[in-house]
Amino acid sequence: MTERAYRLGEIAEALGAELRGDSELRITGLATLQAAGPGQISFLANPSYAKYLAQTRASAVILSPAAAKDCRTDMLVLDNPYLGYARLSHWFDPAPVAEPGIHPTAVIDPTASVADTACIGPHVVVAAQARIEDNVVIGAGSVIGARCRIGRDTRIHPRVTLAHDVVVGQRCHLLSGAVIGSDGFGFANERGVWHRIAQLGRVVLGDDVEVGANTTIDRGALDDTVIGNGVKLDNLIQIAHNVHIGDHSAMAAKVGIAGSTRIGRHCVFGGASGVAGHLDIADHVHLTGMTLVTGDIREPGVYSSGTGTDTNRQWRKNAVRFRQLDALARRLKELEKKLEG
Repeated sequence: MTERAYRLGEIAEALGAELRGDSELRITGLATLQAAGPGQISFLANPSYAKYLAQTRASAVILSPAAAKDCRTDMLVLDNPYLGYARLSHWFDPAPVAEPGIHPTAVIDPTASVADTACIGPHVVVAAQARIEDNVVIGAGSVIGARCRIGRDTRIHPRVTLAHDVVVGQRCHLLSGAVIGSDGFGFANERGVWHRIAQLGRVVLGDDVEVGANTTIDRGALDDTVIGNGVKLDNLIQIAHNVHIGDHSAMAAKVGIAGSTRIGRHCVFGGASGVAGHLDIADHVHLTGMTLVTGDIREPGVYSSGTGTDTNRQWRKNAVRFRQLDALARRLKELEKKLEG
């Protein structure tokens, strides 16, 4: 792999950072404060890692104005050092650059439209009337269903499945194992026997959406399942049919959203959170990890449920007391009535 090197002044200009140090310093890599060595640049965004700043061997550090006073090396000063790190990370990304073209083992339906600048990997299947726009990359073994539309500059990693009629916006990233447009979980019961309901809607992903590995997004039963612009979904997430997720919301691994729920914009859901079906969640709602939502949330804010870890013995005692809460509440009401009388 060819070594990449950039002047520190060049990096500062690109990030809009204040440079304190040698503008001609050559930067050849990016690493943590603990692991960085000469020639590498690091960053300090989380105060928990400030203890490593004094001993770092990094040639330069991206940090906030408040942390700059404790830095003994060259530095780039930014109000949001984590954003600076995020932008700079792409300069050193070792991922192979895809070349335009269609691999000879790919199967492309003659009615599909594939831009000349797209890259179609080995054993990819593109079904009838699909449309793949400029600079799209589709990794090995992926399946693009009938009438799908994939916007320009989107990258689909190996072994992704798009069912029929899925719409993917521009600059999206779909990681391996993702399944977009699978049938929703819809069945009608007659005398104990389940009868499958055809799922007639689509999945529509906006621009700049990220879908993690092995995440599934079900197609709508009648209306579409809609994922807004800039939404970020981690690995192993389940989004059920007819769900709407507002722009720029983010969800950590193992979140589950039941059918027909509407999530607002700029929401953040911690890992393993669950939201029941047919609910409305306001904008700017933050669920901490493993929170279970069973009713509408109409106001922005931070919400939690569940209990923290304790010793098994103490947890069992608390569980018994929890089951006694209703009886205790009734006794308290009776006592209040007697006192009032």
